[in-house]
Order: sequence, then structure tokens, then C-alpha cells
Amino acid sequence: MGITFIAGRLENVVGWYHSHPGYGCWLSGIDVSTQMLNQQFQEPFLAVVIDPTRTVSAGKVEIGAFRTYPEGYKPSDEPVSEYQTIPLNKIEDFGVHCKQYYSLDITYFKSSLDCHLLDLLWNKYWVNTLSSSPLLGNGDYVAGQISDLAEKLEQAESQLAHSRFGPLMAPPQRKKEARDLFQAALSCLAQVRARQVQRVLCLSGRGVGKLKEESQLAKITRDSAKITVEQVHGLMSQVIKDILFNSVRQSSRSGSESSSPEPMVEA
Repeated sequence: MGITFIAGRLENVVGWYHSHPGYGCWLSGIDVSTQMLNQQFQEPFLAVVIDPTRTVSAGKVEIGAFRTYPEGYKPSDEPVSEYQTIPLNKIEDFGVHCKQYYSLDITYFKSSLDCHLLDLLWNKYWVNTLSSSPLLGNGDYVAGQISDLAEKLEQAESQLAHSRFGPLMAPPQRKKEARDLFQAALSCLAQVRARQVQRVLCLSGRGVGKLKEESQLAKITRDSAKITVEQVHGLMSQVIKDILFNSVRQSSRSGSESSSPEPMVEA
């Protein structure tokens, strides 16, 4: 702070930001400690988290802003307003510290300088933008999501086997029901819109869990829905590009062939 004042910048630092590539916008244990320490010595101060991988995959900015609760404060047990997919290897870190901070509403804008810079980038790389495909560019990320989803299904199956309701069903039947639920979610989500998907999933989550908190299978269904919707959006963009460019070229070619004069045949 002293260096900024010496340089003539009298503005205070109001926060910090970092990225969580591929595993969502939330605060880990280290993030909570960093944010809590800064809130004690300089206010206002907030933490901003950006997920660049999910931003590219979903086609919208994945960003979150957070502040920590005072030390010793116990928040009310209210359900999370917005569900987000957490990888299996990050769930423990997420669950331990999720009650120590809260999220803030975010609004962002594009300034005239941002518009100018984006126009320069578009004029230089427009060919790469049109020829790129999110399905190919995010192949590793999607493969990781599917692998994580498979691990969650196996974990849910093992938890069901050790629950008090486990002995009521044979292992093959439990496995078949888990697979049927997963396949039903994928086939259903590929045919409806994103808003309709959310309504269907909320209803299915209530029916499966019948508890205050959503069951593990219902959360897995939500995760599979997210993957499916993103893939459908990627396919839609490819179909639109094909219609705009390939169909126009084919129609113009067929029109030129039909307008060419027929060869004269001597009798």
C-alpha cells in the first residue's frame, strides 16, 4: 500500500482475484484464510474467483465474488441458492469451508476500451474464432468431467450398499438402477431446453432424496445435466456454422450448374 501512495495512486486495494480452472468458483481453505486475514486489516475487501475453463465450455463468464464471515459467526442452515458442480477430489475442501464465507451479487460491464481491444482481436483472429470448435478445444475437460462423474456413481453405489436400505436390494439391481437413472437423465436432457432441464431436475431431486438435503444420485443427475447441456450447445454452434457457410456455398454451386447452357447435339 505504501508503494502505491508513493507512486501517486491514492486508491486503496479493494480485493484480490485468482482462478479455479475447471472446478468452479468457490473459496478453498487457503483462500478463506487469505480473505479473512485481509478483511481484518483493510476494508472493504473481497475475493474474486474466475473459472476460465468453464467459461469457454459454457459460453458465459464463470465468476464469483465472496467475503468471509467474522470469526466465530455461525450462519443459518439455509440451502445453497445456486447449485454448482464440484469435482470429487475437491469436495472435501469445499464442504469443510463452505460455511465460512458468503457470495456477493455480481454485475460487470464492457467499457469503450474493452470494445476497442476486442474489435482489434476479432479483426486479427476472426478466422480462428469461426473455425474453432468448443467440442474439440475442450475435449480434455469434458473427458475429465465424465471420468469424475463415473467416480461419483461408483461412490454413490458403494454408499448405498453400506446403508441400512442396502440389503433390501441385490447389487446387480442397484447398479442397474443407477445406470438407468444416468441414461434417463442424458436422454431427457438432450431433448429439452436448459430452463426445462432445471425444472425437471429439481422435481427429480425431490423425488429421489425425500430428505432436507439433496441425495447423492440427484446431485449426479444435475452434474450429468450440465455436461449434456454444454455439449448440446457446442453441437448447435457447429450446426449453425454449417448452415451459414456450407449450405450457402452448395446452393450457389447448384444454381450456377443449373444456369449453364445445355450442349448442342447435332442430329
